[in-house]
Amino acid sequence: MVQPSERIPVSILTGFLGAGKSTLLNRLLRDPDMKDTAVIINEFGEVGIDHLLVESSGDAMVELSNGCLCCTVRGELTDTLVSLREGLATGRVKALRRIVIETTGLADPAPVIQSIIGATEISRDYAVDGVITLVDAVNGLSTLDHHEEARRQAAMADRLVLTKKTLADAATIAPLTARLLALNPMAEIVDADSEDVARYATLSFGLYDPATKIADVSRWLHDEHEHDHHHDHAHGDHGDDHHHHHHDEAIKSFSVIHDRPIEPAAIGMFVDLLRSAHAEKLLRMKAVVQLSDDPDRPLVLHGVQSVFHQPERLARWPDPSDRRTRMVLITKDLPADFVRNLFDAFTGTPRIDQADRQALEDNPLAIPGMRF
Repeated sequence: MVQPSERIPVSILTGFLGAGKSTLLNRLLRDPDMKDTAVIINEFGEVGIDHLLVESSGDAMVELSNGCLCCTVRGELTDTLVSLREGLATGRVKALRRIVIETTGLADPAPVIQSIIGATEISRDYAVDGVITLVDAVNGLSTLDHHEEARRQAAMADRLVLTKKTLADAATIAPLTARLLALNPMAEIVDADSEDVARYATLSFGLYDPATKIADVSRWLHDEHEHDHHHDHAHGDHGDDHHHHHHDEAIKSFSVIHDRPIEPAAIGMFVDLLRSAHAEKLLRMKAVVQLSDDPDRPLVLHGVQSVFHQPERLARWPDPSDRRTRMVLITKDLPADFVRNLFDAFTGTPRIDQADRQALEDNPLAIPGMRF
């Protein structure tokens, strides 16, 4: 039996869509103290991008796609943890000092935690060493009002990291802080702009203790335990049947893939129109874009509603054999066909004719079949 002190610590990095998890993770992995850290990245959608944008600190990088850790890929998470431990035993994984799980922004942390503390084959080798929740200062109050997942992420945290403070209205910081403390009175709130936030945000917390949270947290974990117990008897294993976690049906994830270089002005106009006309429906957008002016250096785009980060150029393609433009969007009440037609209009893909393209530029709601 592995002693508690010998178990591999697992940090869970969570936060709603666009809170800045990948940015913090990259800062964290540049820290020499994070050597021999395995990163498990969960992505919500059919095409993965996050793993291309995270700098691995070793040879253990795992991507879980097509679902969220609280739903269809939860069984895969358990298998991954078992595989990493077996890799250590056989020498396939040379060293493993810590694991960081970056959840999708739509994940409820409760089943992720319960997957580790509630399964004997996992808990004997791993220990939840802290839940770090990022909160976007620009959209935080609205997000907490409208999304149960965000409230759970905040309530279950050992540490709350407040991001994008410099972009937020200063008058919103105090009420946002008060709201977070009501959800989680014991959590420390850390400023993401501080120089040492990456290291400080993930210092060892000791074993995860739901008793230090609001009473709801223990109930959520108990509900997960009861569901697992029932599921084990009914099905014999964890499998993928975790449909008791329902995301808002209006929230959809879809991708746009393009195999030719794009004019910089075209992608700029597409993004500007999308965020100016439909910002409240654009929960998240991430993209790796091949531009015509420098096809060897992909452009990276990140956006949440109307707030987009300054575009950045990577020094090279993460996978030189695949230089396609890949764009992943998570939207609420914004149809995929509308966005794809909008993209085609600006990139010249002949899905709609020139007259419709001009009409779309003048009024994105004017084209028949594209209203919603």
